[in-house]
Amino acid sequence: MAPPILEVQGFGKQFCLHEQGKVIPSAQGVSFKVLPGQLTALIGATGIGKSSVLKGIYRTYLPFAGRVVYRSADGSMEDLQVASEHRILELRRGEISFVTQFLHCLPRKATLDVVSQPLLAQGLLGAEAQGRAEELLRAMKLPERLWSVSPATFSGGERQRVNLARGFISRPRLLLLDEPTASLDSDTAECVIRLIHGLKAAGTGMLAIFHQTDMTQRLADQVLELTPPVPLPEPAGAAA
Repeated sequence: MAPPILEVQGFGKQFCLHEQGKVIPSAQGVSFKVLPGQLTALIGATGIGKSSVLKGIYRTYLPFAGRVVYRSADGSMEDLQVASEHRILELRRGEISFVTQFLHCLPRKATLDVVSQPLLAQGLLGAEAQGRAEELLRAMKLPERLWSVSPATFSGGERQRVNLARGFISRPRLLLLDEPTASLDSDTAECVIRLIHGLKAAGTGMLAIFHQTDMTQRLADQVLELTPPVPLPEPAGAAA
């Protein structure tokens, strides 16, 4: 069996509300592995910290406990929680992709440019990058008339198609998915399932949160249920 792409050990996250003197616990004691060509699904109640785990791996958040050990393409292993900002950006450009619940992009940037940007950042020529973007947008069934328009004007489902195409296009080694099909119709969701299977076959390891239970059943090779965090004592001096 191939070694894991990612190994999370005792991950924990909490949020400090300094003005109120309160600490809000999120995910605690989370440990798992992500293998190449497999999808690990995180499940659990709303607010239990599933998205916090994904954001911690991507380094949007810094945890208060645990390690996030990533095996890069050259076989080296590093804890993403202590890696430099430069290294994190380098990995995001070349090896790690994150499809969030919301698309963030410049308001005047055409959809085709939004989707092809990850490939341009890797040094691909514009024509090749745009060709790959066109293929994915067709697979996502986004009408060609919208390709030259900014996705800022799109509906929620159309924006998510663009979001997914941008996340898939670089064929990352590690792909993080936060409820990727929640705003899609059933036909488009089936397209996404086929693309996920294609990425798995190519060796991409995935960590995903799905809104629909049937998506977890159809796509997950491993399922990890997060347990409720233990309430933490309030900091000294907090109001009674």
